[in-house]
This record gives sequence, structure tokens and C-alpha cells, in this order.
Amino acid sequence: MNLSDVIEGLVEERGLDREKIVGIVCEGIHAAYVKRFPDYVFSVVYNRKTGNVDVFTEKKVVASPLDPELEISLRRAKTLHADAVVDSTILVPFEEGIGRIEVLTAKQVIASKIRDLEQLAIYNDFKDKKDTIVTGTVHKRERAGYAVKIGEVAALLPHENIIPQEIIKIGHPIRALLKDVYQAARGDYQVILDRASAEFVQRLVEVEIPEVFEGIVEIKNAVRIPGYKTKLVVASSRKEIDPVGTCVGVGGSRIKPILRELGQEKIDLIAYTDSTEKLVRSSLKPAEIDKVEVVDDNKVVVWLAPDQRSFAIGKMGQNINLASKLVGLEIQLQDLVSPAADMSAYRDELHEDLHIARGDVNVDNKSASSKVPLDEDNDEPSGD
Repeated sequence: MNLSDVIEGLVEERGLDREKIVGIVCEGIHAAYVKRFPDYVFSVVYNRKTGNVDVFTEKKVVASPLDPELEISLRRAKTLHADAVVDSTILVPFEEGIGRIEVLTAKQVIASKIRDLEQLAIYNDFKDKKDTIVTGTVHKRERAGYAVKIGEVAALLPHENIIPQEIIKIGHPIRALLKDVYQAARGDYQVILDRASAEFVQRLVEVEIPEVFEGIVEIKNAVRIPGYKTKLVVASSRKEIDPVGTCVGVGGSRIKPILRELGQEKIDLIAYTDSTEKLVRSSLKPAEIDKVEVVDDNKVVVWLAPDQRSFAIGKMGQNINLASKLVGLEIQLQDLVSPAADMSAYRDELHEDLHIARGDVNVDNKSASSKVPLDEDNDEPSGD
């Protein structure tokens, strides 16, 4: 059985280690012979000169063999191994062959071992790239997502890890976060990609902005609703460097490539501060905040003009949700009422009371609250 061409083909085509391939081939053939001849003890050796595998069986050297399958006479043993002695064990060439079923067994074992070897090679190549940005080419669309070729390795970009409403084109380059690398394939893939997480945007900023990559500007926190907005809290280790301005660049030159990568998604850059009040104010932009009251460790009340409420809430409540996640607090919005409005309301109530006192108006027994109820977020118009 000449296997040298097969082995060389596997080495060249798949980039596998030659010695490991040789070992796998020997294991597969060994399994086939054991299946066909279970009573023998085999040893399979690859012969580099002939390109074949030589199959041997172990036999015990005895003076007069009673079981020819397991024993060999001293006289015959001497012809194979000059130093053979009684009670020693030697390897004897096995002359019998195997059938189709055993050949199939050998193929299955070899294929399985080679697959394991390939998966181990992929894992070793990509394990250190986990949580970094990688670039590949969109290969095809599948039920689970998109297959992306990174070199010779096919990775999966699942549908749930894609930015909503983004258009992915077959044959086009794509950047993504290498989210997971498995030692064994799950389905058809070991490498899983992601474009929908906050970490993807954070790594993009690190790649595009040198000061962030070098650690001069640090991303303290990042929250994201993919397709809508990402909020990043940035801090500078140097007083002379403005972290927000550094990330934006002159005329937006640094942030624009990142925005193009994200499509229609927005990015809010917020300068880090130890003040909870200031951080809450910045997290709710573009809304203009009048006052922030820290109630306790879990909640803040934010006072703002009624016309700023929709900006703070954002589309379908997304802006306030992001702000809440960013600061780690529940944010309650409270509308400011101007002094003129307070006086007008007071005059209306006084005017009504005078009419009631004179009996001009019928009054039911229901009580009225003087408090202005807080509107629910869902009742506010969306905007950003």
C-alpha cells in the first residue's frame, strides 16, 4: 500500500505536519488490522524508502511453538533477529491482508484523526486573536448567517451578530470581532465572528485611533444598541490631551471611518468624570439637562425642560436606556415647570375656588391631585 503520495498531498494542501500525518495513517491501518484479526498484537511502521506501511505482529520465542499465531520457534526467530532468545518477544512481518470492511475502518479512523488535527491547528492559529478585529471576505450566505473566509479558514458571522439593516455583500471584505474560537467545530465552524456588540465598536476605536491603541486615551465604558447608537466613556492619561477631541479628530476625520463601518449608527463620546451628576448629564445628550439629583446608589432624578424630554428618551426609549446602562443607575425624568406657569396654574385654581364658593359650579366628591404626573416614556414622541 503506497501512501507517500497521499501523505504528501495532505501536507501540501492542508498545511499539516508530516510526522503527525504519518502517525495518523499508521493508527488507521492498525485499527483495521485489529478489527480483522483481534487475537493478534500489531505494530504498524511507515517505510520511508518504499512509501508503504509495514505491518508486524508480536510473537513469543519458544523452543517448540504450540500456538503459531502467538509463538515462533527459536530457529525461525534467529533468521529474523539474530539476538533472539527463548521467552523473548519479537516483531514478525504479518503476511495476511485485510478486506473492504477493514479498509473502510482505516479510512474512517484516518479521516477522523486528520479532522481533529486540522481543528487543533485552527484553534492554535486563532486562540490568541480572540477579542480582536479580523478581516475576511464574505464567502456565502447560510441559514445560520454568513460564512467569512479568513485566509483558508471559514468563520461564521451569525445573523444575531450582524448590525440590524446592514447589507452584507458576497465577495466583499468585512471586518468583525473574533468572538469565539472552539477547540472542536460546532456545526461546520470553529471561529465565530461578531459585529453587533459594544466590544466590536471599542476594538474599532482602538484600531483607528493611535492614542487609544497606545493607551494614552482609555475607553472606560461602552454600551451599545446595534444599529442605533453606541456610547463610549473616554479618559486621557495626559492633561494636555482632550480624549473626546482626540477620538473625533479634525473635522471628524478619525471618527468618520468608524461611523462608515457602522452604517447609520451614531456614537456618543463622553469625557470621563468622577462626578455622577456630570456623567448623567453627558450620558443623556443631546438633551439639555437643568438639574441632576442623586437619590441613592440606584437612582437619580433628572430635571429638564419639557421640550428636551424626547431628546433624553430617544427613539423608543433607547437613549435613556443606554444612559442608564452606562452610569449603572435608574434614571427618572422630571419636567421643569416655569414660575410663570406655576403662577398661571395658581390663578386658575383660585378662580375656580371662588366660583365654587359662590355656588356657580357643581363639584363631585372625587379628590384631585395637585401633582403633575410623570409621563411614561412610551407616551413621549421619539427623537434624538
